[in-house]
Amino acid sequence: MAAAAPVAVPRMKLGSQGLEVSAQGLGCMGMSAFYGPPKPEPDMVALLRHAVAAGITFLDTSDFYGPHTNELLLGKALQDGVRHKVQLATKFGITPDFTEVRGDPVYVRAACEGSLKRLGVDCIDLYYQHRIDTRVPIEVTVGELKKLVEEGKIKYIGLSEASASTIRRAHAVHPITAIQLEWSLWSRDVEQDIIPTCRELGIGIVAYSPLGRGFFSGGAKLVSELPDDDFRKNLPRFQPENMEKNAKIFERVSEMAARKGCTTSQLALAWVHHQGSDVCPIPGTTKIANFNQNVGALSVKLTPEEMAELESYAAMDNVQGVRYYKTFLNTWEDSETPPLSSWKGH
Repeated sequence: MAAAAPVAVPRMKLGSQGLEVSAQGLGCMGMSAFYGPPKPEPDMVALLRHAVAAGITFLDTSDFYGPHTNELLLGKALQDGVRHKVQLATKFGITPDFTEVRGDPVYVRAACEGSLKRLGVDCIDLYYQHRIDTRVPIEVTVGELKKLVEEGKIKYIGLSEASASTIRRAHAVHPITAIQLEWSLWSRDVEQDIIPTCRELGIGIVAYSPLGRGFFSGGAKLVSELPDDDFRKNLPRFQPENMEKNAKIFERVSEMAARKGCTTSQLALAWVHHQGSDVCPIPGTTKIANFNQNVGALSVKLTPEEMAELESYAAMDNVQGVRYYKTFLNTWEDSETPPLSSWKGH
């Protein structure tokens, strides 16, 4: 099916501190890292500028992507008057050598200074802690982020892969504007505690991997098309024994998309959009045609009955394989930090 032409992109309030973004963002990781070799820089700059011209102004990166090369890429794309048109989000917390997660004040400040320099900006719109350092009380990490806000180096604070209790503790130190989490038709465990907590506290929700890391674009054949250095090849859900069963989910969603006159990826993305006006998905892509198709998801309307039908296809007991293998990169399930009273400082 041909990609849909771009539609007008509405704006939305992300959180309750005043940040306004496009109702869909653009995840930039795959342009530089983890999803195969880095893509040609001129092509990616052209894609980023196409996105901004199309009305997608919420750009998501991290110092971990590359490391550093994705921020440098965005820095180049933001030149020539583009910076003032976008809301720029980046992250810190995973060390460049991939060996640990850090949230101590010295590291927080050094990471922020590094990102500012690579991005070529004097202020980051939304600065996330990428993963939670379980050795440092969250109050200490957010306390340093609060200082960076006061100094004008960042505007808004976010957390990624944080538990409900960690979010509450952080929000008590300084208002948290957004929580980034994996949310898609086949990743719905955040709906029990984390989503309600965000809504209670007025925190915006940024859904990464809303297309299931490409699964809802390509289905089972995606795996055979991935380059050897694509980290998805190692994820449990993409293993042959699991993908054989997960492929049935894609087939059902694809059949429904055909009835709706849209692509499978548009339907899966529309499902995320229909979760609420406080949710901003950030699908990533490296191709302008796929970008246009993703924007087209904004015009796909779903009834409550259609939402329920989609959810029945991808019920938790139908999805085979967990999101990640256990690594040092804590997910929200194991993001608790020590009490503030235990902190002696470093």
